[in-house]
Amino acid sequence: MYRILRLALLAFVSLLAACASTDVKEKKPFDGPLVWPQPPDQPRFAYETILRSSADVASVSEEASLRAMLTGEEAVSNKPILDKPSAIVARRGRIFVADTGSHSIVVFDVPRRKAFRFGKRTPGNLSKPAGLALDAEMNVYVSDSSLRQVMVYDSLGLFQRAVGGPEELERPTGVAVSRDGERIYVIDRSRNESEQHRVVVYNKEGKKLQIIGSRGGEEGQFNVPTQATVSADGKLYVLDAGNFRVQAFDQDGKFLRSFGGPGKEFGHFARPRGISVDDEGNIYVTDGGFNNFQIFNPNGELLLAIGQGDKESNPGRYGMLSGISVDETGRVYVVDQLFNKVEVIRRLSDSEGQQMLLEESKK
Repeated sequence: MYRILRLALLAFVSLLAACASTDVKEKKPFDGPLVWPQPPDQPRFAYETILRSSADVASVSEEASLRAMLTGEEAVSNKPILDKPSAIVARRGRIFVADTGSHSIVVFDVPRRKAFRFGKRTPGNLSKPAGLALDAEMNVYVSDSSLRQVMVYDSLGLFQRAVGGPEELERPTGVAVSRDGERIYVIDRSRNESEQHRVVVYNKEGKKLQIIGSRGGEEGQFNVPTQATVSADGKLYVLDAGNFRVQAFDQDGKFLRSFGGPGKEFGHFARPRGISVDDEGNIYVTDGGFNNFQIFNPNGELLLAIGQGDKESNPGRYGMLSGISVDETGRVYVVDQLFNKVEVIRRLSDSEGQQMLLEESKK
């Protein structure tokens, strides 16, 4: 009898948890598209989930469920933990979000089924985290525009060291790092009136190696650079926001090419905010004006645009897009500052896309 009652209680708790979970997720049916591109084209990407709270990644054990049921305690918090998120980086099931409102880094740790934050303790206190990067060892690099340096932590948030400082950096907004951690690229946006809009390059030990670029609109120059990313083959891609373009450099800082430009058509930018690159070398750029992200091949040719602006939060509908990251599985993580969410979009295999297209044709 006790076992039956215990199972009934657990089922009821699970039902309550499911109901509570829908409070922080999107309501169905969705008004927006769930796959991109839509049929009759073969789908390449599909909406997967939303991350806002610990409940979105946590599992509830039987003991915790029973305790919550009997005591009235909340087993897993579904309270949103993001407060003006900006940059993001993800790998191996860990999603790191620079949360400027809480002056910290929020981590959605999927393998460990928990969410936590770091950057709130001395000596690793953060003030205004603006950019994020990961090396192959899962060390986390955080550019802090108020501290005017890059803070380095291990994957669990333990502070390791600082790179740069007020004597070398004016306003670091972005950071990128080579996979081996040997080159750290800091985007120094500086002040609007300053001529020092540039990329400052450091080695692994924090020694300054070189400066890439200066203020201007020519090849290799920048006007309000904001973020950057490094591809698997070592190419550096800089989001040159004030010039409405992306510039590519080799690992030694030599200019290779640029793409983009101001405009309203796909392939152009209105308010570029975040940049990432996948393992195939495709470049992803979010735009806070269009409220979409565009995917370009390594030559800068447009492949696909995903998303649009809206006053309500639904899959593919955004209020103010900011950071973006693509992990080793091809999943895309986009940050929406207005709706305080991280949206996860999964890359489909050819067989999955063909199956979806086949099922759609049968309707």
